[in-house]
Amino acid sequence: MKHTFQRFGIALIGLMLTVSAQAGVIRDSIQSEVLGVKRYFMVYLPAGFQRNTDRHYPVLYLLHGLTDDERAWPEKGQMDRVADELMASGEARQMVIVMPCAGGPDTRNIWNGYFNMNGWAFENHFYQELLPTVEQRYRAGGSREQRAVAGLSMGGGGSVGYAMGHPDMFVACYAMSAWLNDQPRNDAAPDDKRALLSNAVHEHNPFDKLDNASEAELNALRQVKWFIDCGDDDFLFEQNIDLYKKMRQKRFDAQLRVRDGGHTWEYWHNALRLCLPFVSRNFK
Repeated sequence: MKHTFQRFGIALIGLMLTVSAQAGVIRDSIQSEVLGVKRYFMVYLPAGFQRNTDRHYPVLYLLHGLTDDERAWPEKGQMDRVADELMASGEARQMVIVMPCAGGPDTRNIWNGYFNMNGWAFENHFYQELLPTVEQRYRAGGSREQRAVAGLSMGGGGSVGYAMGHPDMFVACYAMSAWLNDQPRNDAAPDDKRALLSNAVHEHNPFDKLDNASEAELNALRQVKWFIDCGDDDFLFEQNIDLYKKMRQKRFDAQLRVRDGGHTWEYWHNALRLCLPFVSRNFK
């Protein structure tokens, strides 16, 4: 009898470990032919994901900021705790949340950024490899109505750039403290990855995009639900306010929130409590 209980206990522990590995936040990877390296990403899976094998989920792509990687949102932003609470209370729909890696701490020697640059075709990797792989692997997304994008700082600008570049693929965009423009560095050395990133941010800035868009392009962009969220003490405050004003000028149905705070994880952690209900309301 003793051995029977021991075997039962071992089996139970094994089952618990298996379930825990399939729920909450897990780390996964994809071998990228575009970038020529293995790329890691984090995935948040809602409660019951491993049991509801026939269920398909909406997906949120949640982008990190400069100097961080795919682990930032769970480790610094505690996004899984916020997601668990909001989904359990019904304030947010159950969804899969994907956090790709687009950077690292050594910004001059490690590529950072969500846009294509000479030597770093991250946007191609995102659309050609990451997005189709994770949506098939985790039964998520698959259509514009089931897909949203959000991010902070560099990732906030990336989310705006992705939604503006592909309004047919995202139903909503939630930008937090977004880095939207920068001074171009014409004297940038070919190996100065930080300067090349600044140039890419400038080249993809949403202000020029909106000013140069045709009415047909503006109509497509108006179909995306936009939310701009920035603290009143954030050094990127003016950029975010200017984007909101530009969107209103172009007759976008955009939302703006200015709360007390700066360019901090405290601010972005709290921003998730607005972000997840917002994208939930717009999933079809």
